[in-house]
Amino acid sequence: MDIDSSRRNKAPRPLTDSERGRLEEFIDSIHYSSRYSDSEYEYRHVQLPKAMLKAIPSEYQDKAKGTLKLLWEDEWRALGITQSLGWEHYEVHEPEPHILLFKRPLNYQPPQ
Repeated sequence: MDIDSSRRNKAPRPLTDSERGRLEEFIDSIHYSSRYSDSEYEYRHVQLPKAMLKAIPSEYQDKAKGTLKLLWEDEWRALGITQSLGWEHYEVHEPEPHILLFKRPLNYQPPQ
């Protein structure tokens, strides 16, 4: 399950102060699922408030799919998503574009 890099910005696109300010009201309403796993990865999904999608900059949007692009770690953290190290945004649940899917290798150990 490789990441389709064509669905990402070529490099992380930082938020401006005004963009960050528009997103702050939503941060406390972000929902994090419990972790679940298969033999290779652990997963979780992050549910953004639906209204938050309208406040996210257009450069983060995949207009062809009607969802967010796959976000770099710097981008999803800038949106207010907080998770431990090692998580990678690998998919957006297209029927519900406010649900972002994350994975990381089982038994992930951060670099020392």
